[in-house]
Amino acid sequence: MSEKPLLSVVIPAYNYAATLPRAVESVLAQLQEADADLLVIDDGSTDQTPTVLAELQARHPGRFRMLRKENGGLASVRNRGIDEARGDYLIFLDADDEMAPGALAVLAAHLAANPQSRLVIGAHCSVLESGKQSLHKADMLPASAAERVYGYLIGKTLSLSNGACAMHRDVFVPGRYPEQFRSVEDIPVFAQVLARFPCSVVEQPLALIHKHSTSLRHNLTHARAVGLSLVDEVFSPARMPAELQGMKAAFRAQRCLSLFRTFQQAGEYQTARGFYLEALRTDWRVLFKLSYTRKALRLWLNSKKKSV
Repeated sequence: MSEKPLLSVVIPAYNYAATLPRAVESVLAQLQEADADLLVIDDGSTDQTPTVLAELQARHPGRFRMLRKENGGLASVRNRGIDEARGDYLIFLDADDEMAPGALAVLAAHLAANPQSRLVIGAHCSVLESGKQSLHKADMLPASAAERVYGYLIGKTLSLSNGACAMHRDVFVPGRYPEQFRSVEDIPVFAQVLARFPCSVVEQPLALIHKHSTSLRHNLTHARAVGLSLVDEVFSPARMPAELQGMKAAFRAQRCLSLFRTFQQAGEYQTARGFYLEALRTDWRVLFKLSYTRKALRLWLNSKKKSV
C-alpha cells in the first residue's frame, strides 16, 4: 500500500462493542485487494468498545489505525475522519454494518476508469434483525445536478447510504457534517455533493446495511431536535448553488411530511398533525401525495370521533 492510499475506510464507533469486530474484519479481509487503509474512531464509548479495539489490534497488528475522542456525535466523528484519513476517497462504514466482499476492489477499478468522479454510489444489501436480506440496486443518476438534487431530496427516487458510497475529500470543501445534528447529518453533505460534483454509479453491492429498531433516524428525540432546521442547513448558500435554491420550499414541505410520518408512527398524533398542516401551508400540492393525505385524514377523523 502506498503512503497515501486511494481509499480510506472510516468506522465511527460508539457503544457497538458487539458488532464492531464484524465491521472491522469485513474491511481487513479485503485491504490487500485495493490501495486502501482502515481507521476506527471511538467516540467516547462507555461500553467495552476500547477493550474490543485493543483485542482487534492485538489480533491484527499494524493492519489498521484507531483513535479515541470525547463523545461528540456521529457528525463530529465523520469530520474527525476527514482530518485523520489518509486516502483521497473516504468510505464511512457504520460500526454495526459490514463491507460487502470485494467492495474495495470494485471501487478501485471503477475509479481507475472514472477518475473524474467525486462520489461513487453502489448498491447495498439491507439485513433485517431476522437475518433476511434484500438487494437495493444503485439508482441511475440523472444527467443534471438539478435532477439529482430533486430526486434525492424531494422526489425520493435517488437514495444514498453511508458504507455503500465513496466520496473524494474535495466534496467536503463547501461544508462538512453539521455537528449540531445528532441524526440526518449526512443529508446536507450528500445534497451538496449531488449539486456540485461529478458522480457515478457501480452496480455491485458495496455494503451490508443492518436495520434495527434503535436506529438514530427513528429516534424521536433527535427528530424533534433537528426538526425543520435541516432545511436551512441543506439550502445554506455555501452548500447549495444559487440556481438550485428554488427547491427549498418543496424540500421544506417534504421534510414536514417526513416528520409527520415519524410522529404518526410513534403515536404522537397532535405533533404529527401539526407537521402535516405545516406541509400544506408550505406547498398545497402535498394534497396529491395520497399516502400522506390518507394518513392525515384518518388522524383527523379519529380525533373527531374522540371529541364526540
